[in-house]
Amino acid sequence: MELTSWGQYPRANSELFSPSNQLSLTNALIEQTEASSIARGLGRSYGDSALANKVIRSNQFTHFIDFDVEKGILTCGSGVSLADILATFVPKGWFVQVTPGTKFVTVGGAIASDVHGKNHHLDGCFSQHVLGFKMALASGEVVHCSRQSHPELFFATCGGMGLTGVIVEVELQLLPISSSYINQTTIKAENLEQALTLFEQHYDTTYSVAWIDCLATGDSLGRSLLMFGEHDSDGALEAGSEGKLAVPFNMPSFLLNKYSIQAFNSLYYARVRESESQQYIHYEPFFYPLDGIHNWNRMYGKNGFTQYQFAIPKENGLAGMTEILTRISDSKRGSFLAVLKAFGQANDNYLSFPIEGYTLALDFKLEPGLFELLEELDQIVLAYGGRLYLTKDARMSEQTFKQSYPLWTEFDRVRKEYGADKLFNSHQSKRLGL
Repeated sequence: MELTSWGQYPRANSELFSPSNQLSLTNALIEQTEASSIARGLGRSYGDSALANKVIRSNQFTHFIDFDVEKGILTCGSGVSLADILATFVPKGWFVQVTPGTKFVTVGGAIASDVHGKNHHLDGCFSQHVLGFKMALASGEVVHCSRQSHPELFFATCGGMGLTGVIVEVELQLLPISSSYINQTTIKAENLEQALTLFEQHYDTTYSVAWIDCLATGDSLGRSLLMFGEHDSDGALEAGSEGKLAVPFNMPSFLLNKYSIQAFNSLYYARVRESESQQYIHYEPFFYPLDGIHNWNRMYGKNGFTQYQFAIPKENGLAGMTEILTRISDSKRGSFLAVLKAFGQANDNYLSFPIEGYTLALDFKLEPGLFELLEELDQIVLAYGGRLYLTKDARMSEQTFKQSYPLWTEFDRVRKEYGADKLFNSHQSKRLGL
C-alpha cells in the first residue's frame, strides 16, 4: 500500500507487516530476505525515515506491563504512545520527563528519534530517561539494551532511526508532578539578539521555547514571543481531552503564500500586547498546541510540506541564526511554525541531533525552488558547525549528513556488527549512504 509521512512527502509503496506478538516478529525476522525493512509507529516523522519496501508496525505492542508506584518506573510496549501514558498517569501524579511537540508518538519512535523538548537545556533528550529496552535483532534474537548491557547497541539505537532493530519493550522513568497545570511567562523579544539573551537569562527555568516571526526584517529580524514554564506545585491532576477541531481535507496550497503568512505572523506577534505577562494553563496547550487540530498537516495542500530543523552551536548562535533568517526573509518563503529552542549538552548517542546551542524548526510547503533554498541553508548550517534533524529530514544529501554527524562511522560499525545493515534500511538511510 502507499505510505507517506506527516509531511505527506515523499510517498512510497510498502508492504505492511503487523506482528501479533514478539514471537511472530522474531520468526518473521529470521525468515526475512528483504534488505529494506523498517519499524514504524504512528507515522509522525516528517520525511522518509519510516518508509521502506517492508514496514513493520508496532500496533500490537501497546500494553502497559508494569509500573513501580514508588519510583515512577514504567515498563510498556514500544507501541504505547505518549498520549496513552499521559491519559493514564497524569491523574496519578506522573508526567513524561521529555516530550516533543506532539503526544501522538510511540515510545519506540521517541527512542529512535531521541526526541527533545522544551527542557533539553536542563534535562536532555528522551533517551536520557530510558532505563533500558528489549529489541529484536536482525537474527531474531531479543536482547536487553541499557547503558550497562549492550551499551554500544543502546547508544546506536537511541537516535538511530530504527536502523538497528525493532524495539518491543521499554523501561522508562516518569516525572512526579503535583498539578497538570503550567505557570507560563510570555515575554516579547524585539529581535533575535534579545531573544537569545532572554534564553540565557531564564536558563534555569525548566521549559522554554520561542515562536519567531521569520519574515520580519531589519531591526525586527527574529522578533519573537518566548514562553517559559514550570509545573504548578498545587492543582488538579487532569489529563487532557481530545481536540474537536479537524482539517477535513487538503487545503488549496495557494492559500499559503507570503502575504497570508506575513499577515498571520504580524497578527500573532501583535496579539501579545504586554512586554511580559503571566498565564496559568493546562499542559496540553503548553506542550501540544497543534494536537488539538486533527490532521493539521492538510493545511499545506496535497503536495505536502517539509520541516527544516537545524541546530547551531551556542558560540555561533546569533551569527548563524541571523544569516539563515535573513536568507529566509529575502526568499519570502515564510513559515507559520517557526520554533526556536535552547539546547544543552549533547549526549553519548551516535546520531542524536541536539548539540549545545540553539535549534530552529520551520515548516515550508512544497513548491518549485524550495529545495534549492534549503540546499543554500544546508551550507550555512554546515559553515557554522551545525546539523539537521534526521526525524524531520526528507532531502538532505549524504555529504551533508556525514559531514555533520561525525560519529556516523561508529554507528555504521555497530550496525554491521549486529547484522542490522543486512535487513533494516529505510529510504532515508539509503539516501544518506548508511
